[in-house]
Amino acid sequence: MTGYIIRRLLQLLPVVIIASVGIWGMIYAVPGSPIGAIVGENGTQEQIQAAIERLGLDQPIMVQFWQWFKGAIVGDFGYSTQSRDPVLQVILYRIPATVQLGVFAIVVGLVLGIPVAIISAVYPGSWIDRALSGWSALALGVPTFWLGILLILLFSVQLQWLPSASGYVSFFEAPLQAIKNTFLPALTLGTYVSGIFARFLRASLLGELKADYVRTARSKGLKERDVIGRHVLRNALLPFVTVVGLMAAAFIGGTVVTEAVFTYPGIGRLLIQAITTRDYPLIQGCILFILIVHVLINLLVDVLYAYIDPRIDYS
Repeated sequence: MTGYIIRRLLQLLPVVIIASVGIWGMIYAVPGSPIGAIVGENGTQEQIQAAIERLGLDQPIMVQFWQWFKGAIVGDFGYSTQSRDPVLQVILYRIPATVQLGVFAIVVGLVLGIPVAIISAVYPGSWIDRALSGWSALALGVPTFWLGILLILLFSVQLQWLPSASGYVSFFEAPLQAIKNTFLPALTLGTYVSGIFARFLRASLLGELKADYVRTARSKGLKERDVIGRHVLRNALLPFVTVVGLMAAAFIGGTVVTEAVFTYPGIGRLLIQAITTRDYPLIQGCILFILIVHVLINLLVDVLYAYIDPRIDYS
C-alpha cells in the first residue's frame, strides 16, 4: 500500500505542475492590474512605479512565473497586495473554518442521504420510494443560496435560535458553540448533497440487490437486515465513496455561495474577496490550495477502495 501511495503521488506531481502553469496563465491573462487597487484612484506616478517594482510586474513574464513557481514549491506564494500578509499565512488562517464546515456538511448529507437510499432501494416502486425520490429531487433542485436565506429567516429571524452570521469557533475548544455557529450553513450544504448521496447509493444498492449472492444469503435464512447491512451495503459503497470524496473536496475547497450568504470566514469567501480586490497572489494561492485538496482527497478515496473491497490489490 505504501508503494502504491508513493507511485500515485509521483503520478499526481505533473498534474499539479501543469495546473500551476494554467493558474498563472489564467491570472496573467485577466484584463486589468492590481496596481489601481493598491495605490488608489489618486496615486501618483511614483507610487504606481514603486508598486510595479515591488510586485515584480516590470520583469518579463517568464521571470515572473519562475519566481512565483519557485516560491510556491516551498510554500511561499508571496504577499497579499491588500493585507500585506504572507499569502500562505492568510490561507492557513481560513483552512480550519473551511474544513470544519465541510466535515459538518458531509455528516449532515450522510445522515439524511443514507437512510433515504436504503429505504428506497428496499422498497422499489412503492409509495415511500416515490416520496423519498421526490424529496431527493427537491433537495437537488433547490438553490443553496435560497435555502440558506429561508433557514436564516426561520431559525434566526423568527425563532431566534441560531445566529444569522456564522462565525468560526473551533469544535475542539467549544463544541456546542461551534455546532450552533456552523449548523445553518452545514444544513444548507448537507441538504443539497444528501440528494446526490441518496440517488447514487440507491442506484448502487438496486444493482447489488439483484446479484446472486443476495439470493444465496436469503436462502440460507439470513435476516434482511443482515443481508443489507453486512453484504449489500458494503459492496455498494465503492461508487458511493467516490461521490462522497468529490463532495468533500468541493466543500473543503470552499463553498463560495453558502459562505457568502452566511458571511462564513472560509476559503470560498476569501477567494471572492481576493477576486473583488484583484489580489492576484492571494487568488493564485487559493486556487492552488483547492487543486491540492482535490488531488489529495482523490488519493484518499483510492486508498479507501482497498479497505472496502478486499478484492482490490494495490501491490
